[in-house]
Amino acid sequence: MKLLAFAASSSTKSINKQLAAYAASQVAGADVEILDINDYEMPLFSQDREEELGQPEQAQKFFAKLGEADAIIISFAEHNGSYTAAYKNLFDWTSRIDMKVFQNKPMVLLATSPGPGGAATVLTAAAGSAPYFAADVKATLSIPSFFDNFDMEAQALRNPELQSALLEALSNLK
Repeated sequence: MKLLAFAASSSTKSINKQLAAYAASQVAGADVEILDINDYEMPLFSQDREEELGQPEQAQKFFAKLGEADAIIISFAEHNGSYTAAYKNLFDWTSRIDMKVFQNKPMVLLATSPGPGGAATVLTAAAGSAPYFAADVKATLSIPSFFDNFDMEAQALRNPELQSALLEALSNLK
């Protein structure tokens, strides 16, 4: 299985990128590719820019990466209760190539934050809207209080209940 994983965050220190990479490492036998959405940075989407630029190469490459995958893991950072601007912009540009952004791929959607909310608000929004963009959402999981539940040195979940929930979510990708 070719597994694509990324954080919906542009932070170079993203805890969501750490979570996405860790989750992908838990899928036995998967050929894992970790994307950095910073590699797909584009001007802010607008109709005027679309008329001027067409479909930027970065959006086309991102769409192709999604299409090449057998399954996808996304871990969402939450900014003020919503998507990060970087992810939303990439998504907006990509959706103009094809509204079926996720191309019917099986997906596990994750989210985490330093606080007890675990970015659950953005995860709920993502899970609710993803099927409209041809996502086959198999499971979702919010990891609250990231630094309490994730061992930064070992790069692994230390909370056994959350580890079990993660493995259960990931088992749905097969």
